[in-house]
Parts: sequence; structure tokens; C-alpha cells
Amino acid sequence: MVAKAQLVTAEELLDMPDDGYRYELVRGELRKMAPASYEHGRLAGNVFASLHTHVRTNNLGTVTTAETGFLLATDPDLVRAPDAAFVGRERDAAASPVSGFFPGPPDLAVEIISPNDRYTEVYEKVDEWLAAGAGMVVVVNPRNRTATVRVAGMNPVILNEIDTLDGGDVVPGWRMPVSDIFA
Repeated sequence: MVAKAQLVTAEELLDMPDDGYRYELVRGELRKMAPASYEHGRLAGNVFASLHTHVRTNNLGTVTTAETGFLLATDPDLVRAPDAAFVGRERDAAASPVSGFFPGPPDLAVEIISPNDRYTEVYEKVDEWLAAGAGMVVVVNPRNRTATVRVAGMNPVILNEIDTLDGGDVVPGWRMPVSDIFA
């Protein structure tokens, strides 16, 4: 007889002592995440800086970094933390103040593929973001220097360094040359 692991709740995850690792909660099970590499952090920082500048200048909402958890489902709980995220002003105001994880998905989630990431796990997260209601998910692939844009109900769009990432209706007016992600 195999013993089942006890499921962890989002509240228990939030109350865990800091042990130097990041965790996500996948259907009640803790998933340890190694600290990001320098390159991963640099690329995430480039996206964050561009997104944050635009969002702040235009008072569109809030931009967060990789430490921010979003509660996508409950019982069992699903908490994910994208590398960068945007939450529109109306949803942000309706949820504030938030003392725990943000209740629901961001409007935009950005994932940077790390060397140790499995593509199946990255795209599992993309599907979870979209199923929970995220308007757009961008997956940055440093190996082939692309950004893949996913919007629910639409085919993925793969952008190369000569292309420009566009926030569309999700982040109105935000445009970032893909080459700037890798600069």
C-alpha cells in the first residue's frame, strides 16, 4: 500500500519558513524550484523593466516579479509564480489589499525557459494560466531566442528577434522588440 502525500494548501505554503528556495503548489503538492540563473534573471529583468515602465507611465495596473504567487485553483490548491506578470488596474483594485497570493491569474504571465526546465512542465503552466483566465502568456526561449505568445482559443504565435511583442488588448500600447529581451 502506497501512502498518499498530504496535500498542502496555499495558506500553508504562504506560512512556510524561507529555506532559500521558491515553491509552487501544483494540485496541493509542493514543487521546488531552483534559484534562477543569472541569464534567466537578466532576461526576466529586461521584460519587467519594459513592461513596468509602460504600465506605470499609463496607469494601467501592477507589474510583479518572479516571487509573486497567483492562486489559480483551490481544493486542491494551485499556486504558480510567473517570471513577470501584469494585473490590470480594475482587477488589482478589486483584489486589494492582498495579504497572501493574488486571487486568480494575472492578465499577462511571462515565463522564461531555464536550462533545467522541461518543456512539458513549462507548457503545463501555460495551459494552467490560460485555463484560469489569463489573457496572454508569453514564453521566452533563450536557446532559440524567441518569444511564443499564447492567447486562449488562438494558435501560438512564435516571434523572432526581428519581431515586436505586442500587449494587444491585454496590455494596451505595450510593445517590446523581441531583440530587447535578449539585449
